[in-house]
Amino acid sequence: MECIVSWAGPQVVPGEGSSMSFVAKTASGHTLVMDGAPDAAKPENGGANLAPRPMEIVLAGAGGCTAYDVVLILKRGRHDVRGCSVKLTSERAETDPKVFTKIHMHFVVTGQGLTLGAVERAIGMSHDKYCSATIMLGKTADITTSFEVVEG
Repeated sequence: MECIVSWAGPQVVPGEGSSMSFVAKTASGHTLVMDGAPDAAKPENGGANLAPRPMEIVLAGAGGCTAYDVVLILKRGRHDVRGCSVKLTSERAETDPKVFTKIHMHFVVTGQGLTLGAVERAIGMSHDKYCSATIMLGKTADITTSFEVVEG
């Protein structure tokens, strides 16, 4: 896998500060923009709030990875899954490197005739075996999960 990340350049956004925007081009040919938070104390070091922060994207990637697994596992088990969302909340270390220390994932899985056991098993399999993002983040963060099943 390969990705090229390039600084968008020293742009100044009026009222927002300087731009710390970066553009990533992925191996699959997609682009993704990232930016830093504005820094009131040192505007030249902050971003302009033009895009998600890199660590937000890491968290979103973990959510996408595990939700993908949960849906795929349920579909392979011939369950009638019709929707899956996961809300991630996190805590980070207070000092550099500010790694994730806690992540909680709450899944809402929608389908016809889904059982609590099937959904719990799919989430467990994702976290224990398949989701490389959450397994990697689990090296620094305590990852917990909860879920609900909605008939529909």
